[in-house]
Amino acid sequence: MAEADRPDDKIGANALVVRPAGRLENLAARVSLMLYQLSWRTPLHKMRITGKLPMKLLAVPTDPLPGDEARGTAIRIGKFLFQGMEQSINAIDYDKSTLPPAFADYVHRFDWLRDLSAAVNRGEGAPLAASIAEKWLAANGDRPRMPAWRIDNSAWRFLNMASAAPYLLTSTDLIYRSKILNHFARTARHLDQSAVRATKPFDKVCGWAGVVAASLLLPEGKARRAMGEHSLEAALSDLVFPDGGLLSRAPQQLMELIALLSTLRECYTARQEAVPDFLTDTLSRNVPALLGLTHADGGLGAWQGCGHLGAERIEALVQASGVRARPLRQALDWGYQRVSAGPAVLQVDAGPPPHAKQALVGCASTLAFEFSFGRQRIVINCGGAGLAGASIPAALARGLRTTAAHSTLCVDDSNSTALLAKGQLGAGVVDVELERRDIEKATRIEANHDGYARSYGFIHNRVLILRSDGMELRGEDTLLPHAKFKGREEVPVHLRFHLGPDIELLLADDKRSVVMRLDDGSSWTFMTALGTIEVDDSIWVDENGRPNPTRQLVIGVNAPKGGMTIGWALKFLG
Repeated sequence: MAEADRPDDKIGANALVVRPAGRLENLAARVSLMLYQLSWRTPLHKMRITGKLPMKLLAVPTDPLPGDEARGTAIRIGKFLFQGMEQSINAIDYDKSTLPPAFADYVHRFDWLRDLSAAVNRGEGAPLAASIAEKWLAANGDRPRMPAWRIDNSAWRFLNMASAAPYLLTSTDLIYRSKILNHFARTARHLDQSAVRATKPFDKVCGWAGVVAASLLLPEGKARRAMGEHSLEAALSDLVFPDGGLLSRAPQQLMELIALLSTLRECYTARQEAVPDFLTDTLSRNVPALLGLTHADGGLGAWQGCGHLGAERIEALVQASGVRARPLRQALDWGYQRVSAGPAVLQVDAGPPPHAKQALVGCASTLAFEFSFGRQRIVINCGGAGLAGASIPAALARGLRTTAAHSTLCVDDSNSTALLAKGQLGAGVVDVELERRDIEKATRIEANHDGYARSYGFIHNRVLILRSDGMELRGEDTLLPHAKFKGREEVPVHLRFHLGPDIELLLADDKRSVVMRLDDGSSWTFMTALGTIEVDDSIWVDENGRPNPTRQLVIGVNAPKGGMTIGWALKFLG
């Protein structure tokens, strides 16, 4: 897939990248939401969501997203599988779930319905689906609580149950059918109340998407639809940058948004209604932004907590969106740069980190890069901080967020941006200056950040030059003294290059170069002009949240307070 041509392909020298932070939560909004959630336990809220029982759904939308057959097969034999974890379905306490948060969301969203339908036919799957749904409803149907009734979980559950209505409503048990239909109505009324109170932009989008879906699939939805569409359009404008990226800068959240809007679009199709222009326009911008982070093999790079997702999953999502587009080369708001040269792809984090309140699984990755050649990942980031599960405990997930877990320069083993709890970020990088231009038979990207300016008195400047045939990548990492900073005479610096899997290494005796033999039989050499190269262990996280062993090249030097430059090159040998 060729890259998209954009009018902003030429960025002027030292262009200052300042991303808008979006509409932030205020104290009054947070208090209002908290009080509303406390009211869920009261008879008042029960009255709010109680009303007329629909006799049927007005339409059944087609689920555009593929299910996971392996997960579906596990459900068939009585188990839920998620990110390397396994849980007996009969052993789950839906009333007081002890599952990890992401696993619990999988259950509460009824995402498992999609997996079940991928593995078994309706005749076999319907009784299984009904059995699980009935247990869940017994625990949560009449008693709204967190996390089952959280805004995003409620919206997704409505959409997933609607798409799987043939599975859920096959039973001739009229009492069970009335419970399912009543839950549709109760969820819709809950979203009516909740969406307007959401404080986070993504939660608002999820809530209003659920309201719009309810307006299309339940009777008497005219007023609900008018309010829902207007509010959804406004929520999307607060969440999505003009270039199609999101405030969180997290690819996995962008993937969820594409999945959400694609599923909502099917509700319009099922009712033979025109899809609003704002929804189509948003998807048309989201998809190129996501594709901008794909490598030549079609898989996704590891950024802001995302693992190394395979091409099949990305292609399935793009197909579900109905958008055919080329990868976005430049995304100043989204914060990523992509260079495609022959069979090579270079990706660079060239934007400030997400605002603390908007970060999903915030990583200190400014100026990190990934590089692939054909189907071979050569330089990568560890990734996977957002995939904590059986294989990635909380301590490892935090480590995967650090600067050292990314292919960039790290001063004194510290992070360029502070890592806070719950995926948020603290002080660090504020400004990023960026210049991208075409030079003779190459593309040159230069960027710098101020993440080490206040603590160590340095600006990190990185130059990356990719030859037009993709067979040589040259880099230069410089620490520039910042203002009149009185720091230590010397500070340790490490320049890391995390390597893709299955790369054999032959380190030269002088430790100034290393030959890299790739899995496809080709060879590359890596050279440094300053310091020596050490080979160390590393990991990369796959799409299932499993860490896999790999290696990293580390250049360690002591930087004087006057600054220093490390030049390096990665070159194809044959």
